[in-house]
This record gives sequence, C-alpha cells and structure tokens, in this order.
Amino acid sequence: MPRDDLKIGDLGRATGTKVVTIRYYEKIGLLPAPDRSVGNYRTYDAAALERLRFIRRCRDLGFSLDQVRELLSLASDVARPCAEVDKITATHLADVERKITDLQSLAQELRRISATCNGGGTISNCRILDAIAPD
Repeated sequence: MPRDDLKIGDLGRATGTKVVTIRYYEKIGLLPAPDRSVGNYRTYDAAALERLRFIRRCRDLGFSLDQVRELLSLASDVARPCAEVDKITATHLADVERKITDLQSLAQELRRISATCNGGGTISNCRILDAIAPD
C-alpha cells in the first residue's frame, strides 16, 4: 500500500499507535484532520505518518502533550533559532531527573520496609503492612 494513502489502521500499525489515540490526536489538533476517501474513510499521507512518528517519539521520551504541541510548532519554522527547543528539553530533563531522585528515594524506603519482613508469620503481624499503614 502506498504511503500516501494509508487508512487509520495502517497508520496505527506503522507507528505502533492505537486508532483511538490517533483520533484523539486529531481532536486536540496534534494531527491535522485527514482527507476522506470516497467511502468516507480517513486517509493519511506520508507527512501525517512522519508527524505521528515524531509525536510518538516525543511521548516515548515523556514529553507532555503541550510540550509536543510546542515542539511541533517550533519544528515547522525551520529558520527559527533552536533556543526554545533547548529550553523545553532542559525543563523536561530537570523534571525527569527530579522523578528519578524521587523514585530512588522510594526504592530505598521500600528496601528498608522489606528488610523488616522475615517472610514468616501471618498478615496480622506483617511488618511491611505496619510500615505502610498511616499512623
């Protein structure tokens, strides 16, 4: 099937995106409304395929939908300086690093709690549940 005449299912398979997600991206304006075939099926061209691949990669990297929208807007203006892209990326990186720190603290706390359990006994004297329960 030529890449300039993809149906929504083909586009989904080509990008690993669920059909419902593609429709949502259209609804919120990340993907432009597609052309329609004579049978009223959505048809997508190579530009839509590449745009959705870009969106998917951004989402895989953890960018929010608003950040993806900004990056798409910036990417469409090739003469624009990339300082704004750098700023979005730096902000996202700081968020990712903060989450990593939080997750490392969480892992340490879970290791501490788990170390109090000897695996024996019953739920009524489970030290892990005691540690998790609110005071």
